[in-house]
Amino acid sequence: MRMRVSGLFLLLQITGIFGLHAVSGYIRPPPRETLFVQHADQDDSPQQVHISQVGQNKMRISWITDSSSPAKVTYDLSTSANASSATGNTSSYGYLLYKSGEIHDVVIGPLNPNTVYYYRLGDPPSSQIYNFKTPPCQLPIKFAVVGDLGQTDWTRSTLDHVSKSNYDMLLLPGDLAYADTQQHLWDSYGRLVEPLASQRPWMVTQGNHEVEKIPLLHQTPFTAYNARWRMPFEESGSYSNLYYSLDVAGVHVIMLGSYTDFDPSSPQYKWLQNDLGKVNRATTPWVVVLIHAPWYNTNTAHQGESESIDMKASMEDLIYQARVDVVFAGHVHAYERFTRVYKDKVNDCAPMHITIGDGGNREGLATKYIDPKPTTSIFREASFGHGTLEVFNESSARWTWHRNDDDEVIVSDYVWLTSLSSNPSCK
Repeated sequence: MRMRVSGLFLLLQITGIFGLHAVSGYIRPPPRETLFVQHADQDDSPQQVHISQVGQNKMRISWITDSSSPAKVTYDLSTSANASSATGNTSSYGYLLYKSGEIHDVVIGPLNPNTVYYYRLGDPPSSQIYNFKTPPCQLPIKFAVVGDLGQTDWTRSTLDHVSKSNYDMLLLPGDLAYADTQQHLWDSYGRLVEPLASQRPWMVTQGNHEVEKIPLLHQTPFTAYNARWRMPFEESGSYSNLYYSLDVAGVHVIMLGSYTDFDPSSPQYKWLQNDLGKVNRATTPWVVVLIHAPWYNTNTAHQGESESIDMKASMEDLIYQARVDVVFAGHVHAYERFTRVYKDKVNDCAPMHITIGDGGNREGLATKYIDPKPTTSIFREASFGHGTLEVFNESSARWTWHRNDDDEVIVSDYVWLTSLSSNPSCK
């Protein structure tokens, strides 16, 4: 049974109970109305389809049905070929008075790289034929990067721009649906992103809006996030869906959890230390990290938060010593690009930090910045948009930020990067 809990949500917002941090001196612009996307079909057809990479040559297909249905995927290189098939698991969850649909999770493969596959869901298979393209197994590769996506008209514009970028994989550093305990908004979000998320792998990590923990009423955090967006954490030796890593082409991508323990005695810290120690820069010359709460930020929004300050104090040395190339963050609803920086100083062997929390959420933009701008901050602007990271070879990549203005794609910021693994002075 699905029921709205709008009144409860309003009360929780007023009391600030699930960590929508208020910052003294910062006035957020008025919110924009949240969209609600209905299920297009009246029958019990698959919905909220999204895919994610598992290991080097497999893909996880996830979808939801309103009633019981086999977790089975049939797939092949054409719509008319004799299809391969795989079966998986079905689960569901409850949250207050809400009961989710049947959440299906099937891993298929092995798959060929850089190849289009066609697939159908259920048994017997649904009439709807989906398709996806696997990422390449070697460089070049193109990532779309977007944070704090939400589901508003701004979100629609961002998704439209992303769809035209011909990306291989999307990386999302937290704050997906902005459901904030209203579980029907998770369903709406899944329908909104399905056209893109069913065709290219979406690799995500969690933000503060995924916590959804309510004292006394619902004490388990990340219930909906973990049930709906299962990532390949086991394959990277992680014990938590909140942090994991993967290799794609020549890039090692690390997703960290800003809202789970990160101190040096924590499982996440020890896992990160071990994961970084296993990276082979000969085969994966690029290393990219995603977090939600930025470690570097000159916006007046979200200053002084533990998730930024304490996580940076705990983990920045690990990131720096491993010669991570780029750190992407969300949380702040604006765009900002820093130079390569370590311990608040310019450092040519440190990662470049980029805040990309401007996907289109309902809370509006964070328009106020701290002045004067420090020398470590290169470009900052409060506009909605998305970014692309094109990694061309073992040494060269280009980062581009696309601003959404008047529904037109505007390239507002870009920079060429040289991998630290190819810099002799950073060995």
